[in-house]
Amino acid sequence: MKKISRLVFFLIAAVIAGGAVFLVTWDIPAPLETIEKVLPDDRFPH
Repeated sequence: MKKISRLVFFLIAAVIAGGAVFLVTWDIPAPLETIEKVLPDDRFPH
């Protein structure tokens, strides 16, 4: 039973480490759309 729990622990650690490496090396593209939003004058102090 000790070997199985150790194997499960190492598998979980490997999945977490792999996910961290994926997120660090992932080149997320910048958004290409221009967003324009009209803000009412009531939101700003005069």
